[in-house]
Parts: sequence; structure tokens; C-alpha cells
Amino acid sequence: MKKLLFLFLFTSLFGFAQNSDENQLKEIYKSALTNSKCYTWLDDLSNKIGSRLSGSVGAQKAVEYTKTQMEALGGFDKVYLQEVMVPKWVRGEKETAYILDNKTKIKVPVCALGGSVATSKKGVTAEVIEVHSLKELETLGIDKIKGKIVFFNRPMDNAQIESMNAYGGAGDQRWSGAREASKFGAVATIVRSLNFRLDDFPHTGSQSYGDIPKMQYIPTAAISTNGAELLSKKLKQNSKLTFYLKQSCQQMEEVLSYNVIGEIKGTEHPENIIVVGGHLDSWDLADGSHDDGAGCVQSMEVANIFKNIGYKPKNTIRVVMFMNEENGGRGGKKYQELAQINKENHIFALESDSGGFSPRGFSFESDDTNFAKISNWKTLFEPYLIHSFTKGHGGSDIEPLTSTKIVKAGLHPDSQRYFDYHHAANDTFDAINKRELELGAATMTSLIYLIDKYGIE
Repeated sequence: MKKLLFLFLFTSLFGFAQNSDENQLKEIYKSALTNSKCYTWLDDLSNKIGSRLSGSVGAQKAVEYTKTQMEALGGFDKVYLQEVMVPKWVRGEKETAYILDNKTKIKVPVCALGGSVATSKKGVTAEVIEVHSLKELETLGIDKIKGKIVFFNRPMDNAQIESMNAYGGAGDQRWSGAREASKFGAVATIVRSLNFRLDDFPHTGSQSYGDIPKMQYIPTAAISTNGAELLSKKLKQNSKLTFYLKQSCQQMEEVLSYNVIGEIKGTEHPENIIVVGGHLDSWDLADGSHDDGAGCVQSMEVANIFKNIGYKPKNTIRVVMFMNEENGGRGGKKYQELAQINKENHIFALESDSGGFSPRGFSFESDDTNFAKISNWKTLFEPYLIHSFTKGHGGSDIEPLTSTKIVKAGLHPDSQRYFDYHHAANDTFDAINKRELELGAATMTSLIYLIDKYGIE
């Protein structure tokens, strides 16, 4: 009899809690879809401020704007800036590139990769050698590479359903291509843009010379996928054709910038901190609406939703606009450094940095116990077509964050079109769907609500 009574009480309480959470999520999604500010915030970031590369005027304006908006929101106990020194790389004049096939000169779209050095003022002209991997450089050796422009033409793998895996699988040629090619005497590198689609937009992104001497630095640029296809075709017809590249980028002295932080103090456990954020900087070719203006305004919207529905979190919530994710990760590192100095206890961190597309779920950095606990909430999300709870990477800005026990997560939107825009000149506000952006914000808020209510193990 006692067992039956206990089972009845447990089932009743569990059912009550389940119904309560279902109702709370309904309120969260309703607020996001009918009373949100995130789309307007993103419109301002994109169209009134524009590109926000670290160290730029745009980045500073974005700091000032997001701080002002969080202060005006009224849901935070305090809003403040966290100083961080960041690199300043300047693209300079628009890059120029030609395929020179005998007497034919064909212009192709290119853009310097972040952190690249410039060519000489006259540019660089040399024969081109096409490769498909870093390993292939070693196979060819210095005799075949010295004095040439190395053309890395490995496309993202279309067979990969998860587009982030395809991106990761092709990314080493962009990050390390110039460094490795310079060891064999190359004079420059051209890298196929990391993009599934065939188009005329070159996609920039960070590259690294590592620890090679500065005298060995060579210019490196991305070429559009259409340009890469054309260059490869022309090389098959004429292996001796040459390529001309001119770019004028510069690495300047570091400058002072800021993480922007809005804090809601917890009502029961203010010592426990939950972080939600995105990175405020973007590449300079466009306004970075998907990467990562979307993640920033979605994170701000979490606080707006809690305010609108009257939810008072038990734990302290911090909305963080991280600076310098794109070309250094200084914002995330500085946040972690100060968290350690202040002996702060972070229990959860959530990042949105995969675009403002329709949400599909989350990837978690978690132990098995907490992952099982969080997975039990999956049924609450299924009415909103959120079905993917997997273990994986949380995000670059929250990656350095450590605590006694912490769970990290990354919002996982539908990413099939993300690399059409990623780091390219078409990553603009008109590529954003308002409803999808708001659904992402609601999904993030719902997870934070559940973490805040039930904690981690």
C-alpha cells in the first residue's frame, strides 16, 4: 500500500512539474515570437554599425550600442565592460587577382585571409601549382613548389550531412596553408573558399603563420568557389599559366576593446553563474548578421524574455558579448582569466555562434550524468521541433571557461545554408529570417530556464 501511495505521489508531482515546465516553455516561445527585440537589435548592429572586426571603429560602436541597449532594457542588475586587448588587422585596398593564361587575363574574386601579410605594391605574379592537402606539399617537395603560388583546392565534403564537420575537414588548408607552403619556398597561397555553394563570394577567415620567422611570411588569400573551379580547369588546360595577386593588408598595434556583460543576480544561489553569449566582433567584408550578430542579440533576448514573463532566476545569469572570437579569441580568454581571479563558480555556459537559422537542438560538453539529466528534457522541446541533443563542442568563446563542475552547450541551428554566408560579403541583414532568429532565442531561453530551475549534478 505504501509503495502504491509513494508511486502515486511521485507520478503526481512529476506530472505537475512536467505540466509546469510545458507551460513555462509556452510562455517563453510566445514572448519571443510576439514581443521580442532581437530582430530590431540586429537591424541596428548590421545596418547602422556594420562590420565589427576587432580593433575597428565598428567594433567600438557595437560595444557602446549593446551596453546602452542592455542598460535600457531594465532587466539587469548591472551592465559593465570588461577590458581586453585585441589585435588590429586592416585589409586595406580591395584585393586584385587575375588568371594569366598566355595573353588572356581573367579577373577572379579573392580576399586576403585574416592576419595575412601584403604583397609588394606591384603584387606577385608566379606559376600556380594545385594541391588538395597539406600532405601533398611534402610529396611534391621544394623542387616543384619553390617560386610558385600554391593553390589549395580541397572542397568541403558534400557527403557530410553535418556541415560543421565538412567545414572542419577542409579548414586546415586555410589555417596552416601559407605557413606550410612557405617552408617549401612558395611565394603566396590561394585557398578555395570554405563554402558548399558555387558562387562568386570569396570567404575570409583566420590563418596562422605559427612560429616560422617573419621573413618567411607569404601573402595568402581566399578565392571564390567559382574562381577555384575556373582556375583548376585552366590549369588542366595549361599547367604553366600564371596568377597575379595584389593585396595591401597590415597588422597594426594591439588596441583596447571590451567584453560587454549584463548580469541578473540570482535570487537563491547568486554565487552560481550561468553564462549565455555570442561574439560581438565580425569579419570586415560584411556586417556579420549570421556570424555572430545573431548569437549576440539572441543572448540579449534571453534577458528580455525573462523580464517579459516575470521570471526571476535562482542563479546569476550573465549575458556576455565576447570580443575578438574571429581572429584571436581574446574575449573568452580574458573572461576566464578574470573568473579565476575572482574565484567565480560557473555551472553552465551556452553559446550561439552557428547562425540565426531555425534551431534544431544543442551540442553539449558534459559528463554522462548531466547529459542524461538534460536529455530527459528533450520531450519538452519536441513540440518546437527541437530534437537534437548530442555531445559535442559548446563554442569557441566558452571553451576556455573552467569551474569545479560546469556544463557547456552550443545552440545547433539548421546549418545547411550557413556556409553560403560565413565570413563573406553576403553575410548581411537581408539573409536573416526574423521568425527563425526568434525561435533560436526562445530555445536558448528554455534551456537556461531548465538549467536554472533544476541545476546540474
